[in-house]
Amino acid sequence: MKKSGKIVVTVLASLAVLAGVGWAGLDKETRGLLATVPTNRDLLFWKQDQRDAAFRALDRIPLLAKAHVVPAGGTPMPLPPGPPLALPVDVDTYMAGQHSAALLIVHDGKLRLERYGLGFDAHGRWTSFSVAKSFTSTLVGAALRDGYIHSMDDKVSQYIPEMKGSAYDDVSIRQLLTMTSGVQWNEDYADPNSDVARFNNHKPEPGVESIVSYLRRLPRAAPAGTRWHYSTGETNLVGVLLANATGKPLATYLSEKIWVPVGMEQQATWILSRTGQEISGCCVQAASRDYARFGVFVMNGGKVDGRPVAPEGWLAQATSKQAGIGDPGRGYGYFWWTYDDGSYAAKGIFGQGIFIDPKRRIVIVSNADWAGGATDRKASQAREAFYRTVQKAIDDEAKGVTAAAAAR
Repeated sequence: MKKSGKIVVTVLASLAVLAGVGWAGLDKETRGLLATVPTNRDLLFWKQDQRDAAFRALDRIPLLAKAHVVPAGGTPMPLPPGPPLALPVDVDTYMAGQHSAALLIVHDGKLRLERYGLGFDAHGRWTSFSVAKSFTSTLVGAALRDGYIHSMDDKVSQYIPEMKGSAYDDVSIRQLLTMTSGVQWNEDYADPNSDVARFNNHKPEPGVESIVSYLRRLPRAAPAGTRWHYSTGETNLVGVLLANATGKPLATYLSEKIWVPVGMEQQATWILSRTGQEISGCCVQAASRDYARFGVFVMNGGKVDGRPVAPEGWLAQATSKQAGIGDPGRGYGYFWWTYDDGSYAAKGIFGQGIFIDPKRRIVIVSNADWAGGATDRKASQAREAFYRTVQKAIDDEAKGVTAAAAAR
C-alpha cells in the first residue's frame, strides 16, 4: 500500500475511535481539522481549506504530527489595552486580503489593535512556520550566555560529530545563523523535488538524526561565508546543535529561558521531526498574544528582570544586518529579516510574522494563511505596506495629526 493510502486508512480508523468518544467532546479546532483532514504529510501542497483547519490544530492529532509541550508560567506579562490606533486603511479589508487569522499591534507595551478572522480567537494557537527560526536564534544566544556554546565561530562538527567529513566541516555557527554556509540547498516551495519539500520525509541511517543524515550528503556550492542563500534545513541543523550542546529538548529550553520567565499566557507546542527532534526552523504553535509578548521581550533587549538572556550586545547583532540579500534597504541577521531603518521581522511562509520597530516601540503580529505561500507577492507587498502605514500612523499621532488628515 502506498504511504498516502496508509495514512488515509489510519485517519479513518482514528475517526471511528473519535466517533466513539464523542464528536461534541472535541474542541472546535480539532473538529475543524478532522472535517478537512489531509491525506498526506506534505503540508506545502495541502489545499487552503486544509491549511486553514490545520494551522490552528497541527498539534492535536499525533497521526499528522507529534509535538513537545512548551510549558508557560503562572504570571503572564501584562498586555494592557491602549487607545485604538487610528489607521487610514480599512483593517477588515486588509485582513481579508491577507486571509488573516489574527492581527495585533502593540505600541509602547499596550495593545492598540487586536482583531481575529477565519473563526480563530485569542484562546487558540496558530502555527508559526519560519517565525520559529527567530525563537531558535534567541535560544542560541541563551546557550552562549549559559556556556553551552563557547563561540559563534565554533564549527558545526564540534557539536554534531556526525557532520565531520561533510561540507559542514568548514561552517561556523555564525555562518549557519546568517545563511552563509555555502552548502547547496533548494528552497523552492512549489517544487515537490526540492530539498525543502523532501528533507522531512528523508529516511535516515539508524541512530542518526534525520536532518543530519540529509544535510551531510549535500555538496558545497560556494566557499563558506561568501554568499547568502536561504536554507530551512540549516535552521533545523541549528536545533540539533542546540539540543546536543544543552542536553535538553528545545521545547524544554524555550520554556526555561523564555516562556516561563518572560510570562507567556498559554503553553505552546513544538512539532517534532520523524526522529523526535523539534523542527527548529518551523512549527511552534502559540497564541497570538504570546507571539506579541515575544516581540516585546526582544524589542526590550531580551531581558528578564533586567538581566539579558543572551550575552550583552548579542541580540543587537542578531537583529541587525549581517548579510546582504540582494534587496536594497533590507538584509539578514541571525535568523531575523532586517530593514535599514533599524526595524526587523520574523517571517513565516504563509503570512505568519512578528514585525518589530524599536525606535517607534511597535510590535505587529500577523497570523494568516496566504493562498500562494512564500510566492504570494501581492500578499507580501500588502503586508509590507501595512507595516509602513502603522509606522506613519504612530509618527502622525506623535505629531498630533489625525487619521483623516493623514488619509487625504
